[in-house]
Amino acid sequence: LGANIFLKTEFQQFTGSFKERGARNAILTLLREQGEESLKQSGVIAASAGNHALALAYHGKDLGVPVTVVMPTVAPLAKVDKCRKFGAKVIIKGAHIGEAKEFAEELIASENQSYVNGYDDPPIIAGAGTIGIEMIEDVPDLDAVVVPIGGAGLIAGIACAVKTLKPSAKVYGVEPEFAASYTEALKAGKPVPAHVTPTLADGLAVPVVGPHAFEVARHYVDECVTCTEKEVSLAILRLIENEKMVVEGGGASGLAALLPGAQLDRPELKGKNIVVPLCGGNIDTTVLGRVLERGLAADNRMKSLVAMVSDRPGGIAKLATLLADHGASIKDMYHERAFLHSNIDHVRVKCVLELQGKDHAKELKRALEEKGYNPVWDDEE
Repeated sequence: LGANIFLKTEFQQFTGSFKERGARNAILTLLREQGEESLKQSGVIAASAGNHALALAYHGKDLGVPVTVVMPTVAPLAKVDKCRKFGAKVIIKGAHIGEAKEFAEELIASENQSYVNGYDDPPIIAGAGTIGIEMIEDVPDLDAVVVPIGGAGLIAGIACAVKTLKPSAKVYGVEPEFAASYTEALKAGKPVPAHVTPTLADGLAVPVVGPHAFEVARHYVDECVTCTEKEVSLAILRLIENEKMVVEGGGASGLAALLPGAQLDRPELKGKNIVVPLCGGNIDTTVLGRVLERGLAADNRMKSLVAMVSDRPGGIAKLATLLADHGASIKDMYHERAFLHSNIDHVRVKCVLELQGKDHAKELKRALEEKGYNPVWDDEE
């Protein structure tokens, strides 16, 4: 990447994310304000796609405070299951975190519980700020920090701490292009609803940033950029292969923005000391498999092609032999006879191949064209 990247491994917290810092601080604050007997009887409630719910459930149990969490239907199954194991009452409601939050707020009055906003309550933001303090302590000569943005609580806390302790440091925010709520808030000058669609960075899919978090972040964050789904999947792949770290999409978004060709791949950051928090590692195993395949495709190590071959005996075998001779491993293959308007003695074959990278893909393409196959690759369709 051309820079000194320091990874802060928040995904190694017991519940798998940085959210523990704010969750425990928020419960302790409520215990002081309301009294132990009162809070331990009524409990707390929150809406979360997973990480805040996990942190609240774990520390609520540890502190003897009942926890109810409302999770949207898109919440990863692994996170839902862990919340139940930590003893929380789990309610699945809403298509996204915004709708889950609305339902949770409806329950507050009837259940007499205290609502803990996972990204906007001051104790939550303060808890996130401890990450910024540790960044300065661990890397005193840091030049920049790159922080994922969901509801903006994490970046508000980190940016406030970093800019207070080292004003010269740059603070960059990163959010997925499919959930750019902070970018929309900057345009409007205040938190506004943003269009959110499903993203690999599910933990960052917050339709409206928190008003308190936004007011803090807008004064300290130097710039906010977006990252693509391709970049997120590639960042997850790089972390697994190079660092042996399993990180969820939202947690890898900061690194995604620094990859070659991404928005923070800039000359002014080359050679700099950059700290990136890997803020979560709770990813479904099934999702991880799909993400890795996307990462391999983005890295040109998995490609698909469509080619016409003879429908006579040996037609597919000749293609398979050519692919093998050039070091391509066939992961999947199927052929189509019916929906064609070509010669009756030809079939269309689609192959999914495992390759060694971009140069290998170019070499294979040239070899296929020389033999008259004229393949159509996945990036040409």
